[in-house]
Amino acid sequence: MTEAPRPGPATIVNIDDDDGRELRLFIVAGEHSGDLLGGRLMEAINRSRRSRVRYLGVGGGEMAARGLVSQFPISDVAVMGPLAILGRLPRLVARVRQTVDAAIAAESDAVIIIDSPEFTHPIARRIRRRRPDLPIIDYVSPSVWAWRPGRAARMKRYVDHVMALLPFEPDVHRRLGGPACSYVGHPLIERFEAWREIDPAPLAKRLGLSSSRPVVVVLPGSRRSEIDRLMDPFGAAMERLAATGRQPQVIIPAVAHVRPQIEQALKRWPLVPHVIEGDNEVDKIAAFKLATVALAASGTVTLELGLAGTPMVVAYRVDRLAAKLQFLVKAPHFALANLVLGERAFPELMQDNCTPERLADAMGAIIEQPEARQRQLDQLARIPGRMRMLQPGTPSDAAARIVLQLAKARRG
Repeated sequence: MTEAPRPGPATIVNIDDDDGRELRLFIVAGEHSGDLLGGRLMEAINRSRRSRVRYLGVGGGEMAARGLVSQFPISDVAVMGPLAILGRLPRLVARVRQTVDAAIAAESDAVIIIDSPEFTHPIARRIRRRRPDLPIIDYVSPSVWAWRPGRAARMKRYVDHVMALLPFEPDVHRRLGGPACSYVGHPLIERFEAWREIDPAPLAKRLGLSSSRPVVVVLPGSRRSEIDRLMDPFGAAMERLAATGRQPQVIIPAVAHVRPQIEQALKRWPLVPHVIEGDNEVDKIAAFKLATVALAASGTVTLELGLAGTPMVVAYRVDRLAAKLQFLVKAPHFALANLVLGERAFPELMQDNCTPERLADAMGAIIEQPEARQRQLDQLARIPGRMRMLQPGTPSDAAARIVLQLAKARRG
C-alpha cells in the first residue's frame, strides 16, 4: 500500500476555518499546566468556528470544561523526574497504548500534544507509524536547547509543527534540524497588561510591612519535590541574611496544593514569613512589586518576576539521578528569564552551588548595592519586548490558527 503524504509546515495566516463540517481534534496533555494551555487553546478554536468541534484525548478540568472527553484522569500520568517516572512506568506504558488506540479510532483531523514529552512523545511516535497522514502538532517545545539537542532532529519524523512559548526556540529548531516551529507567545503575555495596573500598597498595608526594611519574596516551587529540596536551604539563607542586620521581611506566595507542606517546613525556619495565597494572582504580583529581591526556584516564575520587574536570585536542586546527568545539559543558562535575554542577567545557583551562604550573598548584593540592583532593573525592562508576539491576538489565538490550518490542509 502506498504511504499517504505527510503534511508540510504550516503557513500562519488569519483564517476562519469554518466550512460547516464538524472538526475532530485529539488533544493530549500530561499535567496541570498542559491542561490550562489546552483549555485556552480549545476556547480560541471554539471562537474561530461556528460549527461543532469534537474533542477527544487526555486532559483535566480546564479542557473538560471546553468539551474534551478524556480517556482517563490526567492524574494517572502527571509525574515529573526520572525517579518518579520509573516508579510508575507500567501504568504510564499502558496509558500510552490506550491513548494511541483512542487517537487512531477517533479518525481525527489533527493531533495536538501538549508539553510532558515523556508521556506525549511516545504517543506521537506510535500515531505517526500507524497514521502517517495525520497532522501532529506539539504545543510547547521540549527544552532541546538545554537537554539532549538531538531530539530536535528526531522529532521531525513524527511532529509536523512545534508551537513554541519562548521566542528563541524557532531559531533553535532551525539550527538543530527540528520540525517547523513558530513562536506563538507565552500565556503570561495575556496577563501582562493587567499586572501593570495592580497596586501593591493594599497588600503592604495588610501585611504591616515597613518601608525601611527590605522585602524578600521566596518562591520554592509548586511541586512537592521542589519544596523538599529547597525549603531548608532557602530558610538557612534567610537566617544568614537576618544575621547581617538586614532584617528581611519575607513573603511566600504558596499555591494551595503545597501550602501545608510549605507551612510544615516553615516550622524549621528561624523567622516567621508572611504566607499568602499563591493562587491569588493580584496578591502574588503585588508581592513581586513590593520585593527588593526574590529568591526563586528555576521555572516559569522567573518569567513572571521578569515581566513584573522584580530583581531575582534563581536557584534549583534536582534528584540524585538527574544530578548525575547534568553533564549532558548544553544550555548556557537554566533560568528562563536569562535564556530569553540571551545572557546571565540574574544569578543562577544550581545543585552544589545552591547553598545558604551563596544564596544569602547573592541577595545581599542586590539589597545593599544600588548599582547591582539597577543593573538587574535595566535588564528586566528588556524582557517584555523580547517576549512580544509576532501575530495579532493572544497566544492561544496564534496557536489556534496553526491547528486549524493544518487540520484544514488534511481535509482538503
